[in-house]
Amino acid sequence: MTAVEHDADVIVVGAGPGGSATAYHLARHGVRVLLLEKTEFPREKVCGDGLTPRAVRQLIRMGVDTSPEAGWLHNRGLRVIGGGVRLELDWPELASFPNYGLVRTRLDFDDLLAQRAVAAGAKLRTSVNVLGPVLDDDGRVTGVEAEVGPGKEPTTFRAPLVVAADGVSGRFPLALGLAMREDRPIGVAVRRYYRSPAKHEDNYLESWLELRSKDSGDNLLPGYGWIFGLGDGRVNVGLGVLNSSSAFGKTNYRRLLTDWLANTPEDWGMTDEANADGPILGAALPMGFNRVPHYTRGVLLVGDSGGMVNPFNGEGIAYAMESGELAAEVVVQALARPAGPERERALLAYPNELKARLGGYYRLGGIFVKLIGRPEIMRIATKHGMPHPTLMRFVLKLLANLTDPRGGDAMDRVINAMTKAAPAV
Repeated sequence: MTAVEHDADVIVVGAGPGGSATAYHLARHGVRVLLLEKTEFPREKVCGDGLTPRAVRQLIRMGVDTSPEAGWLHNRGLRVIGGGVRLELDWPELASFPNYGLVRTRLDFDDLLAQRAVAAGAKLRTSVNVLGPVLDDDGRVTGVEAEVGPGKEPTTFRAPLVVAADGVSGRFPLALGLAMREDRPIGVAVRRYYRSPAKHEDNYLESWLELRSKDSGDNLLPGYGWIFGLGDGRVNVGLGVLNSSSAFGKTNYRRLLTDWLANTPEDWGMTDEANADGPILGAALPMGFNRVPHYTRGVLLVGDSGGMVNPFNGEGIAYAMESGELAAEVVVQALARPAGPERERALLAYPNELKARLGGYYRLGGIFVKLIGRPEIMRIATKHGMPHPTLMRFVLKLLANLTDPRGGDAMDRVINAMTKAAPAV
């Protein structure tokens, strides 16, 4: 039997934050990485553009300069609006995470991370649309079939391992029969950019727990909203609706956004269509490990492809980058072993470690999603919780998953105990 010549040790499908983080950490360890991206950079993505300290930590681990001089807008914490209360909560002071968040548009954020991977030694190819896996006689993935360039030239790329980081669409895992689980939470988010001199420079990410239109009175609109200043004269404004809400799948989300914004102060600039910078765009938020297994037949799932969005707050970038780093660590160890049972044993550490790190937390997140999907519970929670800053600081730590695993304060110990006690999803 003739040995197949590999194009790389690992092929990474998708150069979003998860794929680029995977490629960076693999290349840093000397692994030959081929990073395939279907579009050209720079390119836009539907996202809130806000990064918590959890995501900032991953950027620092990739050697990214997060200073204001490098184009990053820093924020001190989260401003929460609901129940007639406006509360500013600073990010916690922790040993494990920095005490600041960031805002940057995905237009150049993804390009920046991809270039970090290239600088570490990864080979990036754009305009490569991966169609599906190449399988050997045992059904194991040994590469990918793709269309390359504007001419859509059919091309095969080969590698002993493939990382699927192709986002919420998950075309690659779908080709392997890995569909989304219906029993796990999922959300839908829409967002738009507006020119807003009054709101574009903000020290806090702003989260709206209650949405009302001009004519809704006491009736709440479904979902939660955000307004993130970009520091360049614009804001990123959006809302999300979870599948635990009765409005999920039955609502015109774009109309919902404009109805809410029509009720905001006129000087913010979001009531005037003339201030809009681009269309309203939407995307799904795959949460709580809603596609598993995260390793099978030579393929590891990273980020949105593996349903890793945090059910508590809709954050996806941090978990895409974390899972990418973990996947790289596991793959490095696996490639040091001969192909066969020994390598498979090493690769199975990836789903096991993901489950150990996030399984209990995501289980709690699933319960949280079901609760806040009921308007009467959300109304009670905001009315009685918002006036208590200490309780809300606890909630911030829980929702943003920001605790010290060892040596933290009483809040950290309670949250860590809760996540350890919860059965892993």
